[in-house]
Amino acid sequence: MIPSLFVSLKVLAADIPLLLFLGTSIGWILAKKNFRGKNLVYNLIILPIALPPSVVGLYLLMALGHIPYLKEANILFSFTAAVIAPLFPALPIMIQAAKSGFSSVDEKLEAAARTLGDSEFEVFRRVTFPLAKPYIIGGLALSSMRALGEFGVTLMIAGNIPGRTQTLPLFIYSSVESMSFFEANIAAILLTALGIASLLIVKRVGGKA
Repeated sequence: MIPSLFVSLKVLAADIPLLLFLGTSIGWILAKKNFRGKNLVYNLIILPIALPPSVVGLYLLMALGHIPYLKEANILFSFTAAVIAPLFPALPIMIQAAKSGFSSVDEKLEAAARTLGDSEFEVFRRVTFPLAKPYIIGGLALSSMRALGEFGVTLMIAGNIPGRTQTLPLFIYSSVESMSFFEANIAAILLTALGIASLLIVKRVGGKA
């Protein structure tokens, strides 16, 4: 179980900065900018939440295996694939949370900051982001746990390679297949504890929001 735990932690360490940067950026654009096809873009971004993991995994498998540049990069069944896989079901959660947070910020406060001479970056740093921060922290907690618990997409594009792409959910799957229920239960308890911790974080920051 320890090697699978280390793989999961490495995947999470790579995904959290990506979730924070991409989720916050896209959430801000969807909340603050108007452009043609905005609703279509939003629906496409959120779509992975509604699709079965096997469908998302199949699309990724075809893309990574058939698009020339991606195919030559040999991403399939590698640690890189294990990092990419959880982003698709987890990123929409982060984007939705960030979008809700930025939408909740009173535009009059942002306008007041601009009248005081703040640049757009300063308005974001001093006004918009601090007010939306509770939503972003909550979204990051939930999306991180969704990434940590990812199973289907990871299995399809990264495989179940011990010590390389086998995360804790895949370890549980393998342990049940081999009738090693004790080890499976230990890993399941660990993931459950982390899930409860993330919910407590969301509840706490939700009160602030």
